Amino acid sequence: MIEQIFAEGYWLPYTFAFLMGLSMLIYSILDGYDLGVGILIIDAEDEEKDRMIASIGPFWDANETWLILGVGLLLVAFPMAHGVILTHLYLPVAVMLFGLIFRGVAFDFRAKVPKEKKSRWNHKFFLGSLLTALAQGYMLGAYILGFQDGWSAFFFSCLIAVCVAAAYCLIGACWLIMKCETDLQKKAVKWAKFFLLFSILGLAAVSITTPLMSERIFEKWFSFPAILALLPIPLTTGILIIALYVLLRHMPFPKDQYCWLPLVMTVLVYILSFVGLAYSFFPYIVPDQMTIIEAAAADDSLLIMLFGALIVLPILLGYTALSYYIFHGKATELSYD
Repeated sequence: MIEQIFAEGYWLPYTFAFLMGLSMLIYSILDGYDLGVGILIIDAEDEEKDRMIASIGPFWDANETWLILGVGLLLVAFPMAHGVILTHLYLPVAVMLFGLIFRGVAFDFRAKVPKEKKSRWNHKFFLGSLLTALAQGYMLGAYILGFQDGWSAFFFSCLIAVCVAAAYCLIGACWLIMKCETDLQKKAVKWAKFFLLFSILGLAAVSITTPLMSERIFEKWFSFPAILALLPIPLTTGILIIALYVLLRHMPFPKDQYCWLPLVMTVLVYILSFVGLAYSFFPYIVPDQMTIIEAAAADDSLLIMLFGALIVLPILLGYTALSYYIFHGKATELSYD
C-alpha cells in the first residue's frame, strides 16, 4: 500500500491528510478538556469555579491554535473539500465560532468585573463552552452521515452533539482529577463516572451507524481477514473503558496516587476512536463523495505548503510541550496580578 502511494505520486495529498487529521485529534483532546471544564463549571461552587478556571488558564487559548491549523490545512490543501464541507456545515460552524468568541470574552470579563457580577460571566463561560461542544458534535454527526438530509439525520447529529459534549465533560473531569485536590477532586470523580456513560452511548452510536450507512465501510471492517486485524481496536477500547470505570469507582487514592491515570486512559480512548473513524472513511475526505486525491490541490502547491507546515507544526508541538511542562502540577489559587 505504502509503495503504491509513493509510486503513483500520491504521497503529498496523503501527507496533508495525515497532518490535518493529527491537528484535529490534538485539538479534540486539548481543547476538549478545557471545553469540558467550561461546561462542568455550572455545577461547581464559587471557590471551585476559580480553581477550575485556574487549571486551564495557561493553556485554553493556545489549545484552539490546533483548530486553526487543521482548518487551515483543509483550506489550502483540499480547497474543493473545504467548499463542500463548509457549505453543508455553515450554520453549526457559525454557532461554534460564536461560542468560542463568547467564552473568550467571558473568560476575561469574569476576572475584571466586581465580585457580585462574576457569576453572570461564569454562566456565559458555561454557555460559550456548551455551544462550542454541541456545534462540534453536530458537525461530526453530519459528517459521519455524509451530510444527508432528513429528520433522522438531524436527530442523529443532535444525539452525537450531546454525546460529544459528554465526552468533553469526561476528559475535562479527568483533567480536574489530575490538577485539583480535596473536595473538588472528589466532585470531578463523580462527574467523570456520570459522563462516561454518555460517552459510551455516543461511541456505540458512531460505531454502529458508520458501517451500516456504507456497504464499503461495512466490508472494510467485517470482511475476512480484515476483521481479525482490526479486532484489537474495539477490544482495546472496550478494555480501557471498563478499566476506567473500575478505576474511577476507587478514586481518589491515598496520597493522590494515579491521579493522572484517568486522563491518560481517556486520551487513549480518544485516539483509538479517531483511528477507527479515519480508517472507516479512508480514502475519502468527504464520505463516499470525494477522495483525498480528488480534493487535493496541485502537487506544486502542496510541496510549497509542506515546507511551511513542517516549520509551523514543530513550533506548535514544542510550544505546547513547554507550556505543559512549565505549568505542570496542581492548580493554584487564581490570580491576575
